[in-house]
Amino acid sequence: MADSLEIRPYEEGDHDAVVALWCACGLVVPWNDPGKDIRRKLRVQRDLFLVGSLDGNLVATVMAGYEGHRGWINYLAVAEECRRRGFGRRMMDAAEARLRVIGCPKINLQIRKSNAAAVGFYRSLGFLEDESVSMGKRLIED
Repeated sequence: MADSLEIRPYEEGDHDAVVALWCACGLVVPWNDPGKDIRRKLRVQRDLFLVGSLDGNLVATVMAGYEGHRGWINYLAVAEECRRRGFGRRMMDAAEARLRVIGCPKINLQIRKSNAAAVGFYRSLGFLEDESVSMGKRLIED
């Protein structure tokens, strides 16, 4: 019950809660307008934009994409009061599962250098630092 995270695709009514979560998690920066990012994502692979809710409250997000060569992860966020309960891992598992279904062989993501906690989290999921300083995890061995 306490850990019954419901993961589903983003719905229009989620907008304000998503933006508030991203702001609370420090993901919103002046050069990225979260509203524009949401609108753009809804035009491309909207089914890869997932939210997690707990007792009806939106507490997690992940935005994934695949362009035919690599998958990307953006806006993985978990509300501070819900961290360390496996929700981030579950959101990533859901995104990875959807990417695998469409044939994505590898995920890339970018992390701000100052975010050591995020680097540690992604390493715990099997991501490794690439030469380009982005991080990647192979989903299908070629």
